[in-house]
Amino acid sequence: MIDLAAIFDASSFFQWFVDHASYLFVFLFMTIESSFIPFPSEVVVPPAAYIACTRGDMNVFLVVFFATLGALCGAFINYYLSLWVGRPVVYRFADSRFGHACLIDRAKVDKAEAYFDKHGAISTFIGRLIPAIRQLISIPAGLSRMNVGQFALFTSLGALVWNAVLAFLGWWLAQAVPMDKLFEKVEEYNRYLTWAGYGLFAICLIFILYKAFSKKNKGTAPDSHSAK
Repeated sequence: MIDLAAIFDASSFFQWFVDHASYLFVFLFMTIESSFIPFPSEVVVPPAAYIACTRGDMNVFLVVFFATLGALCGAFINYYLSLWVGRPVVYRFADSRFGHACLIDRAKVDKAEAYFDKHGAISTFIGRLIPAIRQLISIPAGLSRMNVGQFALFTSLGALVWNAVLAFLGWWLAQAVPMDKLFEKVEEYNRYLTWAGYGLFAICLIFILYKAFSKKNKGTAPDSHSAK
């Protein structure tokens, strides 16, 4: 049986997972990680990849496959919850007096949806690589009714890249780190990955702001013919 108490202690869960690792648990816990329940993927994929390289009873490519499949299933949970529950709530708020007092109305919600329709694919892909946003990016996709096929494709691609990075970390640590030091090293290198994710987020934010202000400047630039 799963010791639920151990799950809330990262180091204890890590050891539990090392002792009980399987493709089923990789899929299950990555589904949880990708849904609305906060759960660290670094205590699942790296040790599973490490075990695949040291014990030989798992395959590292199948670890990545089942981790990505779990991430997709968890993302669909958020997507459909947002679509079926969140979307009606957002529109009721936009149509309410309080929503109008907050300068939010149906037209602005529709405009936000149109924006995500246009940029949702790349947002979904990049969002899967950024800490804290990874689980949340499925929510605006559901609210905006993003095409399900497109959502599944770009969610899978983003999750595949992230899980491949984590699996590579587990494979690399298997070459030089003993099992009793694995959790400590995974935590250490996960901090680097987290900062890399924040760096990616900063670059994306700067790019979005640049595009937004450059379009605004073009729209307000005086016409050269009218200036004459």
